[in-house]
Amino acid sequence: MPIKIPNELPATQVLTNENIFVMTETRAMTQDIRPLKILLLNLMPTKIDTETQLSRLLGNTPLQVELTLLHTTSHFSKNTSQEHMLAFYQVFDDVKDKYFDGMIITGAPVEHLDFEQVEYWDELCEIMEWSKTHVHSTFHICWGAQAALYYHFGIPKHSLEKKLFGIFEHTADYKTSILLRGFDDSFYIPHSRHTSVLREDIEKHPEIKIVASSVEAGPAVMMIKEGRQIFVTGHSEYDQYTLDKEYRRDLSQGKEIAVPVNYYPDDNPDNPPKVTWRSHANLLYSNWLNYFVYQTTPYDINDIKADI
Repeated sequence: MPIKIPNELPATQVLTNENIFVMTETRAMTQDIRPLKILLLNLMPTKIDTETQLSRLLGNTPLQVELTLLHTTSHFSKNTSQEHMLAFYQVFDDVKDKYFDGMIITGAPVEHLDFEQVEYWDELCEIMEWSKTHVHSTFHICWGAQAALYYHFGIPKHSLEKKLFGIFEHTADYKTSILLRGFDDSFYIPHSRHTSVLREDIEKHPEIKIVASSVEAGPAVMMIKEGRQIFVTGHSEYDQYTLDKEYRRDLSQGKEIAVPVNYYPDDNPDNPPKVTWRSHANLLYSNWLNYFVYQTTPYDINDIKADI
């Protein structure tokens, strides 16, 4: 089934060219189907890239998805045109009286700041609190996962000696979790971050289950209450050249940056990156949508209520 996104969103043409079934608003109006309503709070600076990456994963499932894009009002986007933001994004006041089957909160390049120092922290806290009563299942990514673990449970983030940057092998801690249904014994997730959460901090909260982890990257997939909240510390949504762009950007700015781990063949940046995480990324999002959103969300979306 397709993902329903605005007619003129740049992702529409990209995904159509990839043979991913996209349903524009115009066509959706002719169908009498209740799609899964998914809210995407996009905190990434490269908003169009992130919209496309997540739309690609959400659209590659048997379920019909209607995507709503959200941005914070307390931060001005410097890397995305205001025309794009005004055309395709809503703000919290636009959605706070609505209910959603699922929500995704992305990462953000603000790891060097304490959470309370982040420009939009208060607004994000309001949205995260609202999600407990207005969203059936919320999927948090990278810094978004760290922020949620801190806000909901007081779990701190810790600075790393060097940037965790590359493609890392993971294994299941909770082998029977349906979030990992269909996964191989080991699988790969991209990471790009300067901070981490520690297993010992998470294990102080028995309501949080560590689903998967990595020797190098630490706890990577966590969840509570049958998936009402999911936390992923990596970036399964990244496409082939995302880490390449980050690497070359940092080099051009004179930053000290190592070649991404397990990314370029022979660790040579002149070689095209090898994608080793795409199939499991698709499984992760399709399992989330199927088992933790579609299978358990109320038929009447207005019946969603607090259960956390």
